[in-house]
Amino acid sequence: MDTKKLVAETAFAELPPVQEVDLSHTIQTATRKKVDVFIVLDDDPTGTQTIYNIPVLTNWSVKDIREELMKGTPLFYILTNSRSYQKEAADRLALQIGRNITEANANFARRIMVISRSDSTLRGHYPSEVEALEVGLGSNQAVNILIPAFFEGGRYTINNVHYVRQNGHLIPAAHTPYAQDRVFGYTQSDLRKWVEQKTGGAVAASEVITFSIQELRTDSIEFIAEKLNNCEPGMTCVVNAANYHDLQVFALALMQSTIHPICRTAASFVAVLAAQPVKPLLQPAEIVEDQGRGGLLVIGSYVPTTTRQLEHLQAHTDLETIELDVSRLLNAGADTQAQLKTYSDRINALIRDGRDVALYTSRDLIAANTAEENLAIGTRIAAFLTDIVSQLALRPRYLIAKGGITSSEIATKSLRVKRAIVKGQILPGVPVWSCGPESKFPGLSYIIFPGNVGEADSITKVVNDLMI
Repeated sequence: MDTKKLVAETAFAELPPVQEVDLSHTIQTATRKKVDVFIVLDDDPTGTQTIYNIPVLTNWSVKDIREELMKGTPLFYILTNSRSYQKEAADRLALQIGRNITEANANFARRIMVISRSDSTLRGHYPSEVEALEVGLGSNQAVNILIPAFFEGGRYTINNVHYVRQNGHLIPAAHTPYAQDRVFGYTQSDLRKWVEQKTGGAVAASEVITFSIQELRTDSIEFIAEKLNNCEPGMTCVVNAANYHDLQVFALALMQSTIHPICRTAASFVAVLAAQPVKPLLQPAEIVEDQGRGGLLVIGSYVPTTTRQLEHLQAHTDLETIELDVSRLLNAGADTQAQLKTYSDRINALIRDGRDVALYTSRDLIAANTAEENLAIGTRIAAFLTDIVSQLALRPRYLIAKGGITSSEIATKSLRVKRAIVKGQILPGVPVWSCGPESKFPGLSYIIFPGNVGEADSITKVVNDLMI
């Protein structure tokens, strides 16, 4: 592993001062000269955590993409949920979506920029997914740009090292539990070395082009744009950022450059490209339906952040909690349907009686020997949670899903969402969707709570607000 943790405020104070200038309008103007449509491919639905009034498609057929282009939507998401797939399947999906975008745009000739949105703690199918997308789009001249900063979640890139903020410190990402992921684990926090590790040495750390905070805060936009123009197709760039102004400067330079980029980013850069005015957090009255029924919280994420939040929730609310015994589920055999009926009947009864209820997976991590086997375990658990939610007989007052794969499966399979609108956020980094008219519960506010976002009391705060 590399580098050491930093005291957050000290690290920020040592950076060059920030010019307090909002570049959103300038970015919009520059964008109109280069891009007609941004399409964000999201490998789980948590990536909508920084924008609002934006559509999310859960299908990616040529017809669906063409219809969205016909609407003139300047930015929309396609939920791929590819992080839950095996590598080969994720790559095939990226290739197909790239081809579908190209075909859907054939009659429009819109200038499309595709963003591959993924995890701010560096988990996902990189670089193969991005490479497959490039092939599907026919983008053999693309410059690859890596921007994992996500400020709402406390993720910063400083001196090429990616950090996660915890308890007043900046922890190198490779020193966090996220790096121990049994599918997407890594040992490098320096993003140049991380790229080398993830590409198996195909891209050496010394070959990665970097854009430092020093450059973004002291050099001209023209200088940064020219540095981008000097990048050759196939090169990989890493963008440092400690606040939104850093990303705005880079975005403006990117829009003024002549390169064809393909960006692998976290959610903050999407917000910069959207250039939307800041919207206040959603209030409970904008989310909760006053119908006398209970709300439902489904917790599939197993990361330590989620476990701390679950423990706090149990200690500080009278929410009814139901544990799904993962070990029993994985060994259930023919008993699976009986388990499904037991959980579903109990949850339906509680919601009918006006009781809020949390369904959560047991906290002991069940691990296999290979990344593929571990991903298969996670997929099976998510499928069972999805089956339970599919059995909802009544519309809940609200619905929260905790964890990326869990929330995606519930959206697409339990709720049967084809097109949703992102209403905004209930907490920083926690998006709320309005389910489309085709879904099981049209207009239902669906709260997508990322597994790696929030403090120990974050879920408790949301639930307490929604119970009022």
